[in-house]
Amino acid sequence: MNSNSWNQIISQLPDPHFLQTYEWGQVKAKYGWVPYYAVWTEDGKWKVESDVNSLSTFHSPIIAAALILKRTALRRFSIFYAPKGPLMDWTNESLRKRVLDDLQSFAKKQGAIFLKLDPDVVLGRGVPASVDEVTENSGQAVRSDLRRRGWVESSDQIQFRNTVMVDLSASEEEILMRMKQKTRYNVRLAEKKGVTVRVGSVDDLPMLYKMYAETSVRDGFVIRDEEYYMTVWKTFMLGDSISNLQSPMTVPLIAEVDNEPVAAIFLFTFARRGYYVYGMSRNAHREKMPTYLLQWAAMKHAKAHGCLTYDLWGAPDVFDESDSMWGVYRFKEGLGGEVVRTLGAYDFAPSKFWYSMYADVMPRVLNFMRSRGKEKTKQVVGGA
Repeated sequence: MNSNSWNQIISQLPDPHFLQTYEWGQVKAKYGWVPYYAVWTEDGKWKVESDVNSLSTFHSPIIAAALILKRTALRRFSIFYAPKGPLMDWTNESLRKRVLDDLQSFAKKQGAIFLKLDPDVVLGRGVPASVDEVTENSGQAVRSDLRRRGWVESSDQIQFRNTVMVDLSASEEEILMRMKQKTRYNVRLAEKKGVTVRVGSVDDLPMLYKMYAETSVRDGFVIRDEEYYMTVWKTFMLGDSISNLQSPMTVPLIAEVDNEPVAAIFLFTFARRGYYVYGMSRNAHREKMPTYLLQWAAMKHAKAHGCLTYDLWGAPDVFDESDSMWGVYRFKEGLGGEVVRTLGAYDFAPSKFWYSMYADVMPRVLNFMRSRGKEKTKQVVGGA
């Protein structure tokens, strides 16, 4: 088995995600994590290996899989994290029991402080307490099952729990008409004002990082150093040169006014789903609404490359102005998507003592690192 085989396997499972791909494991391997690859077969077997090539060809169909990342913590212990995994039919109770039993046993044997999961198990759709709200009973049952097993809702939610999804299966005209009138107006305004969008190349990446740093300082969020983003972007841009639905890819889309880059986004695609992951903009020409045209360009690009949905990557936990994501959500809401609320991250901790120790120490370490990171980013922007 190789990297392409792994991506092919997971692309056939329910709700495949680019954070479960071989490429994401390779990115994280450069930053202190060890990727493990786990598979469960229909005939009752399961296997977990740190080398994807050690997973032999199976005679029975694979019905569940997980990329699990391992990191050393508190010197002699480990933490495990399966981002957006494991991938399986979560409504299948016997399969769910098998997979969770095996993962809990694996975490104990490995001496883990905890194992974190945050699969795309849907709890509901639509804004809570609105006329559009729909509850997904199957997701609620999964949450109850995890709690019965002793899993706890994580205080450290790595990914967004909620998001906004745009249906790309309709025609371009229908997708445009689903947008709010003001959003549609801004898309057309950008075109009238001479904003153009092009697909970027590797040569654009240093410029895009500087723009991202500028955005983070202006809007007050923390980003990592340039090397990290170069690793992510290049890994997904230069992976499989043959474009197909089972190869995770990213393209930077760059909005320009008179050939001057003013805003950009990175569109990731994998297994018929597009993702808006990184967005950046300059102060120049903001009145020309380049970010609206960028989102429309991303939807068209994703649709043209076989995507059926476009994930706008994040929505508030609380749907009112008290949430820090409220302003971003109002922008995304205008794009005509549906709010999807998922389970979020749950932790299984074999030792409650070490789990509480870790939970006490790590926030202080992370706050220190974030404050250092902010200062470094300001230096990048200042020297730009």
